Amino acid sequence: MFSNNISFLMKSKQKTPPSTEQILEALRGIIDPGTGRGIVTAGMVKSAQADAAGDIVVTIEVDPARGSALEPMRQTAELILSALPGVKKAAVILTAEQKPAPDPHGMGKNPVLSLPIRHIIAVASGKGGVGKSTIASNLAVALAQTGLSTGLLDADIYGPSQPRMMGVEGRKPVHEGEKIEPLRAHGVKMMSIGLMVDPEKALVWRGPMVQSALYQLLRDVNWGSADAPLDILVVDMPPGTGDAQLTLAQKVPLAGAVIVSTPQDIALLDARKGVEMFRAVKVPVLGIIENMSVFTCPQCGHDSHIFDHGGARREAERLGIPFLGEIPLTMDMRIQGDAGIPLMASAPESPAARVFSEIAQQLKKTLGKFPA
Repeated sequence: MFSNNISFLMKSKQKTPPSTEQILEALRGIIDPGTGRGIVTAGMVKSAQADAAGDIVVTIEVDPARGSALEPMRQTAELILSALPGVKKAAVILTAEQKPAPDPHGMGKNPVLSLPIRHIIAVASGKGGVGKSTIASNLAVALAQTGLSTGLLDADIYGPSQPRMMGVEGRKPVHEGEKIEPLRAHGVKMMSIGLMVDPEKALVWRGPMVQSALYQLLRDVNWGSADAPLDILVVDMPPGTGDAQLTLAQKVPLAGAVIVSTPQDIALLDARKGVEMFRAVKVPVLGIIENMSVFTCPQCGHDSHIFDHGGARREAERLGIPFLGEIPLTMDMRIQGDAGIPLMASAPESPAARVFSEIAQQLKKTLGKFPA
């Protein structure tokens, strides 16, 4: 069954990372046990890439109902690719075929929203723990400081953190007619499900309920008007590539996504998934931000690359998307975030704040079409 792959490995003497064609050739002998067809000839291999460091990422599209049964096939493919000359690490990912999703809450009947907002950008990450919410809050304040009318929507329904980070914890939004008035903090309009529920209680909601809540936070909040639209809305997404991401991509005209990652390999692997998800739903990726890029000791001034360094820049170059900047790991950013005062508001001249300002200017220039 795998003789072609073994022959390929024995003949190959390549020391540099393999090309896409060589990766596909190595996989050509792998058979889908359910159909008896080769996964390459059947068109199941949807992407195959290797970077300069020798890391390979391959995605194979399968019927989700057969995912467990195809796990041995996935492991075999990963083993074969790992043995290729020039390969440092191989990751083979099974992805689901694109089929109409169940719609128990009628989301499919909800129209695409036409909102009084010039640009909506999603701040996203492939995994949790990379500081995405910290980036989103500081980026929103930085954009407001450029003169743009700016909003911040906390779309992390299960773990909303923006009420604490923006210093509005305990305050309740009010209804004005049919609309909810967003709160204002540090020059930014902001809204979060965390402002409407008991912060001590966990939300135990299924996916469709999350989709419906996010849709309402976009539709029913007074972000702006036809005469005075909001310039830009920053959406702090939950980690991963699930219901909230799909709802946002399908129900509002997203101007683009900003991907946040730390420099370490495991975070970058998940960041790639985030990039591929937005590309799959035709949302432009505006760039990658490397968070926790370096820690400078406040006592001696020594730089420590706790999570490695430069990985996000290299990944951006490999994927052909802009690299927006490196945010250092600082004690002040953590303290001010917990205190409800983003670093951009508390220390706008600090080194980290200057990077946020530069990123805001880059995004403003990229998006354009703002009033003078």
